[in-house]
Amino acid sequence: MKKAVCILLALGLICSAAFAGGSKESASSGDLIRVGIINNDPNESGYRTANDNDMKRVFTEANGYSPEFYYSLRNDEQINAARLFIQNEVDYLLISAAGTSGWDSVLQDAQAAGIPVILFDRTIDADDSLYVASIVSDMALEGETAVNWLASQNLPEYNIIHIQGVMGSAAQIGRTGALDKKVAENSNWTLVTQQTAEWNAETAQQITQAVIDSGKPFNVIYAENDDMARGAVAALDRANISHGVDGDVIIMGFDCNKWALEELLAGRWNYDGQCNPFQASYIDEIIKNLEKGKQPESKVIILDEKGFDAKTITAEDVENYGI
Repeated sequence: MKKAVCILLALGLICSAAFAGGSKESASSGDLIRVGIINNDPNESGYRTANDNDMKRVFTEANGYSPEFYYSLRNDEQINAARLFIQNEVDYLLISAAGTSGWDSVLQDAQAAGIPVILFDRTIDADDSLYVASIVSDMALEGETAVNWLASQNLPEYNIIHIQGVMGSAAQIGRTGALDKKVAENSNWTLVTQQTAEWNAETAQQITQAVIDSGKPFNVIYAENDDMARGAVAALDRANISHGVDGDVIIMGFDCNKWALEELLAGRWNYDGQCNPFQASYIDEIIKNLEKGKQPESKVIILDEKGFDAKTITAEDVENYGI
């Protein structure tokens, strides 16, 4: 296991202290279930921080696990980490994939090694026979819900700054796809710009500032996460452009960070789409059942999610749904 840790560190990857402590030696009683958990960088966003904290809350020795964590925003690095986990003979492999493609070979290796794979947070393009279960958000539905809300605002024209997340991720594909479809179907919907900020607020601010400097008219900012929406709003504030309820620009984000829902409650934003980060308890139940020889009742578990409108959100919603 020390060799594996050294290899991962040499690749410049982000490892938690739990990785070094997740060896077979630490599970000398033989009772602990070894799980290799591959996730995106917890500093990526408030959503990801909440997701990582949820995983660390559930996958502990006190709950019967010996966890090994690995983080990267790059698909190739995640796949290499999955191979190392397989070589190190973890009992279960849990994956939140950075990208949707390229996973078939390593999942086949896991299956050949008798290691069940459980997907969480994001889907991948692979045959469902290669994983036991998938606990995910319906990213396409998130996008559809948001775009339908935007259409319900009945603007005479939609001139949209579209700020995308990491290209190729399930969240980006789902949230982009719904907007692209609506733009293609309606002549009064226009993408003023469509660029990736890779979930980063500063990059989103730069994209928005460039549009402001160009003089092109816009009245909607559709940002595929809350941090990018916040960055875009910073550019608007700098230019003294009004936004939110009764403002000149509609602000839309995703993830439902508590601070973002507070922006809705104050009327400074207009819409926020929920993306539920709390998947660990579902995975824990599946693993405990598998240990008893019981297969999941459903291959895919879709998390319940909703969208929030600044005109109807309540303080109770902020407390209940803010992450």
